[in-house]
Amino acid sequence: MAAAMVAFNRTHGRPVATKVGKAETYQSRSRGLLGKAALELGEGLWIIPCPMIHTFFMKFSIDVLFLDKKLKVVRVIEDLKPWRVSPWVLRAHSVLELAGGSLAGSVAPGDQMEIA
Repeated sequence: MAAAMVAFNRTHGRPVATKVGKAETYQSRSRGLLGKAALELGEGLWIIPCPMIHTFFMKFSIDVLFLDKKLKVVRVIEDLKPWRVSPWVLRAHSVLELAGGSLAGSVAPGDQMEIA
């Protein structure tokens, strides 16, 4: 994972995650969160490009934000359990994977994110 970044919800003026890694190579996107025992609250992985995900071989649930090229939220999935496949989100350019329970309804489609 690359150096940690912050994912900030500009629409609501609050951080979503403070330790976000970036996966943008074929190898890092393929690996994703595989091999991790868990994600701590505040941790996340930003996968670029990515219009769908799976949680095969994972040991924990995740919250997922599907983002367009301008980082606007196009779909939210909370508590995606292990061994599941997300829908293919046509307008998504990237995905932000977060610890399960991180969002608790705090982010909605249409919210504007900033990741830096």
